[in-house]
Amino acid sequence: MFHALVSIKQVPDTTNIRIDPETNNLIRQGVPTILNPYDAHAVAAAVEWKRKLNGKVTIITMGPPAAVTSLRECIEMGADRAILISARQFAGADTWATSYVLTEVIKAVHAEDPIDLIFFGKQAIDGDTAQVGPGVAVRMNLPVVSYAVKIHDVNLEERSVIIERKTENRNEVIKANLPAALTCEKDIAEIPYASLPDLVYSLRYEPEVWTAEGPITFDPAQLGLKGSPTTVFKTGTPEKHVAGEIIKTAELGVDAAVKAALDKILGVEGMASMLGVKK
Repeated sequence: MFHALVSIKQVPDTTNIRIDPETNNLIRQGVPTILNPYDAHAVAAAVEWKRKLNGKVTIITMGPPAAVTSLRECIEMGADRAILISARQFAGADTWATSYVLTEVIKAVHAEDPIDLIFFGKQAIDGDTAQVGPGVAVRMNLPVVSYAVKIHDVNLEERSVIIERKTENRNEVIKANLPAALTCEKDIAEIPYASLPDLVYSLRYEPEVWTAEGPITFDPAQLGLKGSPTTVFKTGTPEKHVAGEIIKTAELGVDAAVKAALDKILGVEGMASMLGVKK
């Protein structure tokens, strides 16, 4: 039976993001949260293939207790099982510490019920690092296909998957062995409307809660701030660019407009040098 696992994140609504000037961390208190959009499309893709192959979908997330709302949203979309990884020891984790915790949880789930595909959103819209999915894949020694836009085929007998990924210049079609990991663009699947049975089930669903004390054991030195080598020294807002000057050929003529533009770009000394004029 096909088994997909999707790692999701509950993130602050980007229209309300604020930075603590002392800690350089995101201020999350009092900020509305949403299911990370890229993760939502990853869930939709996993559910789509679950239905094609008569399988199941497990959702995991590391976060505060309030993240159960995003897990229930995934159950509403058609997922079957949800796990919340939550404890104060996990707080302040960077992508390195986060990938460690997720890897240990995925290994435990895989040992209990073998996983074929692990889905991640391309990136979280709060951190924008795109590091956690590949980080988990490296820790688990799995093939990883980033920026996935389409899954062409999942062959459980041959233990292979064919995935199309986006690059800057073209799309690539890659065949990988199962189990494999992928990070998803929004093109991977459309988010469906929930069926009535899934909606009713999600309202009553209680996700499993895994803590630092169990049901699996974590290395305390690799958790939270203690296990996070990343340090943010400074944050700031980019300077607002002012509109450039417009030189109109209709008013000055082509030659005069070109000269005026070069004067602005090179300055008087640069123009003299370019024209070979000695001072």
